[in-house]
Amino acid sequence: MSGSNLDSLFISLFSFRLTENMRRLKRGAKPVTNFLRNLSALSNWHSVYTSAIAFIIYMNAAWHGWAIPMFLFLAILRLSLNYLIARGWRIQWSIVPEVSEPMEPPKEDLTVSEKFQLVLDVAQKAQNLFGKMADVLEKIKNLFMWVQPEITQKLYIGLWVAFISSCLLPYKLMGFSIGVYAGIKFFIIDFLFKRCPKLRDKYDTPYIVWTSLPTDPQLKERTNATVSRRIQPVTSRSSLGTNVPCGINREEEGGRSHSTKKGAFHEIFNLSEVERPLAACENGWRCCLINRDRKMPTDYIRNGVLYVTENYLCFESSKSGSSKKNKVIKLNDITDIQKYKVLSVLPGSGMGISIATPSTQKPLVFGAMIHRDEAFETIFTQYTKIMSSASSNET
Repeated sequence: MSGSNLDSLFISLFSFRLTENMRRLKRGAKPVTNFLRNLSALSNWHSVYTSAIAFIIYMNAAWHGWAIPMFLFLAILRLSLNYLIARGWRIQWSIVPEVSEPMEPPKEDLTVSEKFQLVLDVAQKAQNLFGKMADVLEKIKNLFMWVQPEITQKLYIGLWVAFISSCLLPYKLMGFSIGVYAGIKFFIIDFLFKRCPKLRDKYDTPYIVWTSLPTDPQLKERTNATVSRRIQPVTSRSSLGTNVPCGINREEEGGRSHSTKKGAFHEIFNLSEVERPLAACENGWRCCLINRDRKMPTDYIRNGVLYVTENYLCFESSKSGSSKKNKVIKLNDITDIQKYKVLSVLPGSGMGISIATPSTQKPLVFGAMIHRDEAFETIFTQYTKIMSSASSNET
């Protein structure tokens, strides 16, 4: 079996496993997400009658000290309903109406490039999920490690008050106070805060504490900013007259910044010296070029950097060697530009941009772009500007 066939087989198996695991994760998390949606609907008074009945029942149970037996009874009731459902009964109760998602047949006729883009999309979703989990864990760690002393001090005082109260007050009174406060907080206070964000930002102490807690990257940025402010007065004096070498004016210095790792920008793409990257993409956008007209994996997938100039769209391949690996597209030649996404089953809007030209049968795809929306807006704005100027010149 040839190397290209092995690559195609590997990508096919990998993309199939990723899609199947995503469906399994979605099915497994559905009961939890439905439970959280129902809780949120109760707190938001989505159904006024249901929330009012739940509020009256809970407050009555908390007033008589029956809060814990009530929750245990609800757990038993839920298990009983699940047993009947497993036996074939059709029982469905939800505060928020469930919307059935359309089932899409599995797409087995995807090309290797589309499967590769699928892998990249799923990797981005996993990266975002892990980033959110890391933010939560880092905030909890920084809360207990006194990284923000004024915030941890509130928790410290609250724990001392709770400890002293538990030692002095009777157990029934403690349970009654906590139960009543939890009910008022869940049904009344949270509802008011969600309806009035300004009140929440000013008076919701748990929300203020959580949003004020920094993550490790935020702490690092603060430290670097503090150090740079301390060093800046010293370096500003010592760097006078040394930043720009003698004989080099500001214009030449600005021209040197528009160079790639392989040489001057206009030499890399065989363009005039006037063509330089726009200010929004001086460093370019890292991406992979997918040419779906090619069949060999080594031909249709190339990693590199995408630039946009006043008149051209330039892709610099990261592979060393011939400049034939680079791609230059004149903005006037573009017939269509769109945001690109391979499979609708995936959340989000994808990570690619498709560019259609008369010289290609299928649109070129610049995929795996982290800042895809920013790149699309820049390219589309410049493309619109060029086409409008061209139409005005014709008239």
